[in-house]
Amino acid sequence: MKKEILSWIGCFAVAIVAALFIVTFIGQRVTVDGRSMESTLEDGDNLLCDKISYRFKKPERFDIVVIHPYAGASERWIKRIIGLPGETVQIDTEGNIYINGEILEENYGKEVIQDPGLAAQTIQLGEDEYWVMGDNRNHSSDSRVIGPVPRKQIIGKAFLRIFPFRKFGLIKHQ
Repeated sequence: MKKEILSWIGCFAVAIVAALFIVTFIGQRVTVDGRSMESTLEDGDNLLCDKISYRFKKPERFDIVVIHPYAGASERWIKRIIGLPGETVQIDTEGNIYINGEILEENYGKEVIQDPGLAAQTIQLGEDEYWVMGDNRNHSSDSRVIGPVPRKQIIGKAFLRIFPFRKFGLIKHQ
């Protein structure tokens, strides 16, 4: 009887360690909280976040990523990468996004940007900094509020919507 109990405890311990390893290094479930990524993602959507691929390649423009908005924050935001390391970002009064002085050709914004925030002035991104924005630009707290996001605050890439089941599938980034 004692051997069987120890065997069960060992199995549970292995399962817990395996689950912690997966959540820490490979991927985890995240829930969209709010309207900032509409109409691509909606409040309450459950996603799987790939935490391993960015160990082998750099995040790319238009990737939908899960970030910690501030160093040391436990809170997670889901945003789209707009600016890459070393680039300049600016948003004019008509809502145009400029990357290195050229208008960004994209169709992710839900509407014309009303408030350029910090990007009203040209922002120079550092060697490991990214500019992230929500698709629902006028209802999103993003880099226009918090500034550039250091690479170490990017948790991973959202890649699969698992709930609601009627929308189950891979997330299109580009």
